[in-house]
Amino acid sequence: MKVALIYNKDISGVINTFGMQNKEFYNEKTVKRVAESLEKAGHNVAILDGNKQIIERLENFMPRVNKGEQMGMIFNMAYGIQGESRYTHIPSLLEMLGLPYVGSSPSGHALALDKVLTKIIWKNNGLPTPDFWVFNNHEEDMSSVKFPVIVKPKMESVSFGLKVVYNQEDLREAVHFIVAEFGQQALVEQFIRGREFCVGLIGNSPVEPFPVLEIDLEGDPDAIQTVDDKQHKPKKKVCPAHISEELAEKMQKLSIEAFKSLNLRDFSRVDIRLDEDDNIYLLEINSMASLGETGSYPTAAKVAGYNFESLVNKMLDVASVRYFTNTLPQTDNQPANSHQNQTSRMRTFIKTRQQRTEKLLKKLVDTDTYVRNVEGVNYCSGLISAELSQLGFTQEIYPQLEVGNILYFSNSFNQEVDYLIIQPLDNRIKLARHENFHEQEQYLEGTGIWENKGGLAILISALQALKFSRNLRKLNIGILLITDSSIDGQYSKSIIQQKAELAKSVISLSGASKNGGLILSRSGSAMYRLETKMTQKDNPENVSLTAMNFNKTLAAISDISQNDSNNIIAPFDIQYKSNIFKKYAYGSAGISVRYNTPEVLDEIEKKIKKILSVQKRSKIYQVKIEGGLKRPAMAVSDQTKQLYSKVCQLAKQIDVRISEEHRWSSADICHIKKALPIMDGLGPVGEYLPSDNERIIRHSLIERALLVALLLKETK
Repeated sequence: MKVALIYNKDISGVINTFGMQNKEFYNEKTVKRVAESLEKAGHNVAILDGNKQIIERLENFMPRVNKGEQMGMIFNMAYGIQGESRYTHIPSLLEMLGLPYVGSSPSGHALALDKVLTKIIWKNNGLPTPDFWVFNNHEEDMSSVKFPVIVKPKMESVSFGLKVVYNQEDLREAVHFIVAEFGQQALVEQFIRGREFCVGLIGNSPVEPFPVLEIDLEGDPDAIQTVDDKQHKPKKKVCPAHISEELAEKMQKLSIEAFKSLNLRDFSRVDIRLDEDDNIYLLEINSMASLGETGSYPTAAKVAGYNFESLVNKMLDVASVRYFTNTLPQTDNQPANSHQNQTSRMRTFIKTRQQRTEKLLKKLVDTDTYVRNVEGVNYCSGLISAELSQLGFTQEIYPQLEVGNILYFSNSFNQEVDYLIIQPLDNRIKLARHENFHEQEQYLEGTGIWENKGGLAILISALQALKFSRNLRKLNIGILLITDSSIDGQYSKSIIQQKAELAKSVISLSGASKNGGLILSRSGSAMYRLETKMTQKDNPENVSLTAMNFNKTLAAISDISQNDSNNIIAPFDIQYKSNIFKKYAYGSAGISVRYNTPEVLDEIEKKIKKILSVQKRSKIYQVKIEGGLKRPAMAVSDQTKQLYSKVCQLAKQIDVRISEEHRWSSADICHIKKALPIMDGLGPVGEYLPSDNERIIRHSLIERALLVALLLKETK
């Protein structure tokens, strides 16, 4: 399952800073620990910052589900950034977006966070809670207050602002501090001398209570636990608490009733005070019980039999069951799945090395690999060669003078390989228009990053994961680095065909479209150059006639593809010059053809010849056309469909979206003649930008690397 873990990191990611600011944050170490626990259970996890960009981040990671796809879940750890009822902000947004999430609803959080409403509801339900008073400012009448009392903000948690007072003067000072510091009403509550406990809860139907946990106040009935205690010097926790079984069961029962009375969901923690006569008082309930290492909730969960990893996954399971009745929770006695464990280990390995992967990608993107920049292309080839040599690959060099050297790598002693991976390195972008690597939170940008260089980074990451899992040495893999893709594989064509003859399957890691499209077929390409020149210069009108004929001929050729879904004909680089007084006119235009079958190309060429045969009879101008086939079309074969079916199964296991795609652009993989399983588009998910720049979704580097690793691993 895809799980987006949302927490708050960048509190400046808002339009304005306004209202009550959040004082409660998760330690990033805890957030990563939760993510790793989910990944070990086989989930596809992304950690996202819950500020104003969260909608776009969620759409990129878990887009609208198609029929038959599994919906993802949100593991919400976001306390909110600012304003009232901060706990409700992300859940409210998720409700609007139609995304299921772990934890209580907005209304549940709002009630639990408002300590006054909580106490009113509890009293109405006959639940024991201390008497209380609410003040808007320190000048109000406080004569009814019975001391001692504890003063706290009305809508804060984690013991912010707590203070026990014994007289009216100190009370006014404490109320003034709360109102001024937190910008909210002050809750003044009867202070219960005695011992302090809490009960953790998990589940919905039924709600499971954890063993009662006691906060060790070292025998001082007047002691409390402050926010400073929790954050810097946590008090000792005793679990199970040293109380009678009957008293413990009563605390658990009251806690469940308190949880249900506020219509909370999935998990929570109830704080309790026990007076010196063993009377139980419910103080408050935390609808987002902390998962921090020293927190009461995970401590009690451990005594209940949940280690941190199983606790986190139990929280996800109970929410999944609540949303999806056909989803069953995992249990601790389920047999271990070695395949799933290895997949989870590889995912974690790939994720922990993402920074290194992106560092390599930056070097590749920042290097100008325009097809004629031999130095730049060879430099990038050297970077890949250095990575592959560490993985046990040897190389063959096919020297080239006009373009970079073509390189072939193999980890096999045999010439035959299970997978031949063809990956281009060059591009058509000259240095003046080259865009360097640019990093954003969820996107990476730069020339070639989507089309080919992101695929190279994914390939290295996948191979490293296979080595880590001790699978690489069992595989026979060939990698062909192409340096003339921009000129239609002029030099590499024969090498591609030669290496493909020795392969069982061929793949390429061009960028995938936003819907995760895997390229099962590509159009072939043909290129022509139409030229015209005025030959009869005795009449100025011939200048106009030549121009008109040139445009009509170009339009007629372009019209061949009209209403034809099997081809696209598009003119480019149109140049025309004429002068009535000097009596000259000439022009030329490139004509790009994309077609899907050889028969279609034959028919196009016949129609072009027919159009030109009429023009050639003119005595006023000359017309000619040159060019022809550049790359054949790559058609979908039965073998390719079988390979795609295998990839679909793997993608489903790791919850990565893929779809079948035909791409109109041609590529060097089209040169393969042998009937083989052939697939392209295993690179990162992304797109071309309106300029010559490209971008990829950052998280797709992880997803696609794992998918490629599993595909290569499934050979054996």
